[in-house]
Amino acid sequence: MDEPLDVCVLGRVGYDLYAVEQGRPLAEVEHFSRHLGGSSANLAVGLARLGKRVAIVSSVGDDALADYLIGFLEKEGVDARRVTRVAGYGTSLCLTEVSPPDRFPQVFYRYKPADSQVQAGEIELGLVTSARMFVTNGTSLCASPSRESTARALEKARAARVRTVLDVDYRPSSWNGSEDAGRAARAVLPWVDVVIGNEDETALLTGTRDPRDQVRAVLDSGVGLLVRKLGAAGVEAFTREGAALSPPIVVPVGSTIGAGDGFASGFLAALLEERPLEDCLRRGNAAAAVVVSRVSCSDAMPYPSEVEAMLARA
Repeated sequence: MDEPLDVCVLGRVGYDLYAVEQGRPLAEVEHFSRHLGGSSANLAVGLARLGKRVAIVSSVGDDALADYLIGFLEKEGVDARRVTRVAGYGTSLCLTEVSPPDRFPQVFYRYKPADSQVQAGEIELGLVTSARMFVTNGTSLCASPSRESTARALEKARAARVRTVLDVDYRPSSWNGSEDAGRAARAVLPWVDVVIGNEDETALLTGTRDPRDQVRAVLDSGVGLLVRKLGAAGVEAFTREGAALSPPIVVPVGSTIGAGDGFASGFLAALLEERPLEDCLRRGNAAAAVVVSRVSCSDAMPYPSEVEAMLARA
């Protein structure tokens, strides 16, 4: 009999190319290293490395890249049986310049992205409702049928009393504008327990840049927990009962790409362990710091011993 599923993730699996020649403009880079990418895939790997039993629902192109991406997920212990191959659509591709400490421009290729074709049928919804936690993101709402599949999965998860998480994850290349993205995310809030977003994303979600109004708007929608990532100022979380704040852990920067996915993996793993909210934030920051100290996303996700070592250092 299969062990109980901790987390089901629905969302983007991508193919990442990182510049090998650091400090060179992207247009001048000649060599790249390949990696599994996509925020949902990164999160799935991060949670699996932290000891959680994870399954992912996604779609990739029906091509040679799919072999590598699905193989990487399986090697990391992620159940990727519901990562389907879609003919006529392409796996998202991202090229990243690596110029530490603060220059990491990216170029996304998302023409007919395969992840927009995610279908939530009986098997996928069975995975969702069998998990302790269901996690998805705003990019999954950008097009049909992924938009409807995501909403259906959130609704079914809520009905099954699975804890639901929405990472706002705003990617301009996937939308006609921020207003469309905000509208789509607000539409699913009735089925969301936890919202994660940076300051710009919570502004997009709520239509206001005032932090107090953002918190009020999200909690009034029925969400139980709002996590606001503040960049260099750390991260804060709000519930109806109170708030918590955790400063960042400063490390030498390898790449800031993937820091948010690292935070989410550390934070959500701790949330599953029913740790106090402030400790969840600290562990999210520790996981993010490990990722920031390295180059790449999925390969950079930490193991428990690395999170503990970063916490001890902090």
